[in-house]
Amino acid sequence: MTIIGIAGGSGSGKTTFALMLQERVGRERCAILQQDAYYHDRSREFDHDGGSVNFDHPDAIDFALLSRHLEELKAGRPVAVPVYDYATHRRLERTVVLAACPWMVVEGMLVLADQRVRAICDTKVFIDAPEPLRFARRLARDARERGRDRAGVEQQFLAHVKPMHDQFVEPSRQYADKVYSGAGALHSSIRDLLVQIGGVL
Repeated sequence: MTIIGIAGGSGSGKTTFALMLQERVGRERCAILQQDAYYHDRSREFDHDGGSVNFDHPDAIDFALLSRHLEELKAGRPVAVPVYDYATHRRLERTVVLAACPWMVVEGMLVLADQRVRAICDTKVFIDAPEPLRFARRLARDARERGRDRAGVEQQFLAHVKPMHDQFVEPSRQYADKVYSGAGALHSSIRDLLVQIGGVL
């Protein structure tokens, strides 16, 4: 099994990169595990549209569980992935069973910032993009998928996203085996990664 960690700032293009990689390798051979499924339940602290809860700090993520699940998958065993509700910021009671595949992609802003997750990854990738582009993409996503307004997104970006990016996300690029730009087309980067790790061309 090959485990690939894909990190980068919010809106950098890392999720798109992971999905394109999965399509290139084949869904039957490649599965994606998203860091965002492992948020701690913060429903009691959340006060609407961002609020005071810092979802971009590493402590917001249950990395202990994520790393255990990666170890289980590496051993060929299925795992029960949490389901996180972004509207209420609860971890739901139901889970989604994920079976081990020859290729496992773990994707999220902070996956290279956590030593436990890094240690399990065979290949580590960082997707880079300029801050204005990352903010524009995050604004569009949060408005479309999470029903948020611009003021709330902007406030959260300045209060939490940018400081945490500067403190934790950007420094984690030093651990990457490959750094790719997420500002444009990703096809050549996907092809380069597959060549490097001997994947399907």
